[in-house]
Amino acid sequence: MSQRTRIASVFQLPPEGELREFRFGSASVCVANLGGAFTALGNVCPHLGGPLAEGSIEAGKVVCPWHGWEFGLADGRCANHPGASVQHFELVIEGDDVFLKS
Repeated sequence: MSQRTRIASVFQLPPEGELREFRFGSASVCVANLGGAFTALGNVCPHLGGPLAEGSIEAGKVVCPWHGWEFGLADGRCANHPGASVQHFELVIEGDDVFLKS
């Protein structure tokens, strides 16, 4: 059975086309807003640990600000380095609360 952890209020979510970092236990997640749809990925790039939430969204991918590695919002897979990925989390909004399932 999956667990849900509250990470934010809906009022803290990023505006359209932007990213924002949230704490999730001892880690952090990168929440993206693309077309009003919110997605959550692990926030640390597997290349050299770049903070993905400080990057950008381009063509449905989060781009690491340090070296340009691109991660698909749908699955966390790296587009330009096969085999690399970040964790993809299911994000649930209920009322004013934002939860991640793990």
